[in-house]
Amino acid sequence: MLRTLCRAGGLLLQQTQRTAPRLWVTPAHQRWASSLPMNTVILFVPQQEAWVVERMGRFHRILEPGLNFLIPLLDRIRYVQSLKEIVIDVPEQSAVSLDNVTLQIDGVLYLRILDPFKASYGVEDPEYAVTQLAQTTMRSELGKLTLDKVFRERESLNSNIVHSINQASDEWGIRCLRYEIKDIHVPPRVKESMQMQVEAERRKRATVLESEGTREAAINVAEGRKQAQILASEGEKAEQINKAAGEAQAILAKAEAKAKAIHLLSDVLAEQNGNAAASLSVAEQYVSAFSNLAKESNTILLPSNTGDISGMVTQAMTIYSTLAKTSPAVETLEVVEEKSEELQNQSTSTP
Repeated sequence: MLRTLCRAGGLLLQQTQRTAPRLWVTPAHQRWASSLPMNTVILFVPQQEAWVVERMGRFHRILEPGLNFLIPLLDRIRYVQSLKEIVIDVPEQSAVSLDNVTLQIDGVLYLRILDPFKASYGVEDPEYAVTQLAQTTMRSELGKLTLDKVFRERESLNSNIVHSINQASDEWGIRCLRYEIKDIHVPPRVKESMQMQVEAERRKRATVLESEGTREAAINVAEGRKQAQILASEGEKAEQINKAAGEAQAILAKAEAKAKAIHLLSDVLAEQNGNAAASLSVAEQYVSAFSNLAKESNTILLPSNTGDISGMVTQAMTIYSTLAKTSPAVETLEVVEEKSEELQNQSTSTP
């Protein structure tokens, strides 16, 4: 009796499964779920699948992966949902951008079922609903952007589409993971104008770079000239400093030599017969002064007593003797030299 009842229940279950609508299982979309299994009392649910069970036409429970038990005739597997990530190709569609350019865009949608109950009873055809929602959202988002921003902000556009789809698909138990735009086709004329714009931009950059190169070259030349002038002035300055230092050292050397000569001469004058040596020196200078007459110019000025050498020497020594009594030896020597120079001047200036 029990065996006959089980057979009759199995036949009845097969007939109801043939006539029952299978939302996720269609010939074109076998990836969504496996075929509806029969109620064999003992069932093994594969991993990453959720079997929705109805008891007497009403939702009963969702079978978890592994071993499960059902009551024949009363329990029926109504939906089989796949919990894996699902990939849907969004068909190509036309959209108008903010600057009134018609675009042909297609994409790829990645989603996953989070709630098998809502996915089974919340929407009639989840794949069709999500695809239509993706298309309408993409047209809406493209209408907010210009053509240039569509190419530059594809990542932002994708994230906005995902956010809009998730707001509407929460009631369906479906979560959109990401949306990617595959191809963007523009009209041929717009494409040509974009190519011309790109070429013009490249020519502009080339012109700007060339002008910047010319400016940098002129700046470098000016900097080189400036540095050359600075180095030349520094070299001239160093030369003048070295020359002044050399002249100063020469003056100091002459002064030191003159001081030593004065000290030696003063020592000699302080010795015995120093006056006679001084007289001899004055006489030699007097004779030397007369020997240089008429060598530098044609005009000759002679004193009135040019032949009285002894008188000139006697006069110089008298002045020397007078100053030697009141001044040190060094001062007297300087006076003697000044007097000898004065005598030389008189010999060249007296007519």
